[in-house]
Amino acid sequence: MKFHKPDKLLAETVESFTMAINALAAHKLRSALTLLGVLIGVFSIIVVMTAMRVLKNRVETDMSRLGSQTFAVRKWPEIQFGGPMSWEKYRRRKDISLAYGQQVQNKATLAVNVGIEGNFWGGQVETRYKKTPPTVQLLGETVGSFPARNWSLAEGRGLVDGDVDNARDVCVLGDTLARTVFPLGSPVGERLLLNGIHYTVVGVLEAKGGATEGEQDNFAIIPITTALNRYGRRTMSLTILVQARDAASYDDTVEQVRGILRVARKVPPGAEDDFELYSNDSLIEQFNNFTRAVRIGVGVVSSIALLAAGIGIMNIMLVSVTERTREIGIRRAVGAKRRNIMMQFIMEAVVLCEIGGVIGVVLGILGGNALAWHMKIPTVVPIDSIVLGLGICSVVGVIFGTYPAHKAANLDPIESLRYE
Repeated sequence: MKFHKPDKLLAETVESFTMAINALAAHKLRSALTLLGVLIGVFSIIVVMTAMRVLKNRVETDMSRLGSQTFAVRKWPEIQFGGPMSWEKYRRRKDISLAYGQQVQNKATLAVNVGIEGNFWGGQVETRYKKTPPTVQLLGETVGSFPARNWSLAEGRGLVDGDVDNARDVCVLGDTLARTVFPLGSPVGERLLLNGIHYTVVGVLEAKGGATEGEQDNFAIIPITTALNRYGRRTMSLTILVQARDAASYDDTVEQVRGILRVARKVPPGAEDDFELYSNDSLIEQFNNFTRAVRIGVGVVSSIALLAAGIGIMNIMLVSVTERTREIGIRRAVGAKRRNIMMQFIMEAVVLCEIGGVIGVVLGILGGNALAWHMKIPTVVPIDSIVLGLGICSVVGVIFGTYPAHKAANLDPIESLRYE
């Protein structure tokens, strides 16, 4: 039967693949030890990339709590990768007080909403139905915090100016907390205890769920003035939330707020800000910049591992060529061409690398997603990293298998048949 050229090439490839599998199966221990280096290199790439993707999804979900066109002002950076010396610089800054927040409220004419918030404690909530563990987050807020935080009401109302001005004992509950402490009906109008102090529930927020199975809805909101008066934290640093009118005015709003705070806090001209401005996008970009350095570092280390594995593969393939010299001579004697011999040995090296790569990918995905299972967040499968890892395996196989294959293809058939 006469093959067309594409069919002939396919048949030769299939034959080379089959012979490669048989050769590797004939030396199981040697093959396993050889592919171990490739496995470790690919595993290190995939496990880190998967873990980074899990953390990125978690961070993006958590950071998306700010509303559209919203930025925040804090004394401390939201994300800080520096050491103790960098934190000392932030510690020496003046706190962002309620007075500073009120100045922004009054003077930021480009902002559509300005909120002021403080995170006070993780405490216990008690009702006539149930008592929670002491892990409920208490937030002090103003009216503008609701649109700035992208909070929507499921029932009841949010805070109003009278609640903040008069420091009333009212609260708004997150969805998870509301369902936990009032399982039998609407909590609006009900009384509860926040760390032993009575409050009246005036509203419930819509569920946002989130990366930790609804944990981000496990909080209570009270007026910022009530929180400051009741818990004696007048010196704590607050957060100012500012929502611009639209995307076009966002940058101008940021600059206006920066100017208001620099004047209020008496920052000298030319000196750097003594506060931090951040948004969803800036935090995600900062996280990506940090993880990019980690990915590059892992790539360098993994490349060294793959290089060592490639050298090991070349060594084993050279030994294999020597062991199978007579087999090569017989193949050449019955009509095999040099390209058939080269394809056979290159295919053997590639298959060896790909088997190690596939095992490394599977173990890497499982290892990386162990973090997701621990944090109870959705698992990820980094397709791009998998393709990259397996592609690198093929390249390693071709590069380090070419010389042994070339040596095998150029053996003299007569001398090969005489080889013992």
